[in-house]
Amino acid sequence: MSDDGSEETREIKRKARRLEKARRQGRGNAWFGLGMFGMVGWAVAVPTVAGIALGLYIDSRWPGERSWTLALLLAGVALGCLNAWYWVQREGRGDD
Repeated sequence: MSDDGSEETREIKRKARRLEKARRQGRGNAWFGLGMFGMVGWAVAVPTVAGIALGLYIDSRWPGERSWTLALLLAGVALGCLNAWYWVQREGRGDD
């Protein structure tokens, strides 16, 4: 038997409070989801485009065997994914 203070009960109560808070703040609606999707998209797109632009500049100024555009594209995508992960984690912590 489990008592009122069991770990499962506390977890269910915590999740119920989070759900209620999200509903009050409007986080359960479609607009919030679209906004989060857009924010994550921009968090990846901006470093990616910046990496491409810098790579094109370097390739045009100092041509060589290796493509700086491709290397900085990949670096921009990686940086953008880390950035998006940070923002999603930060938003998730705000729910508690």
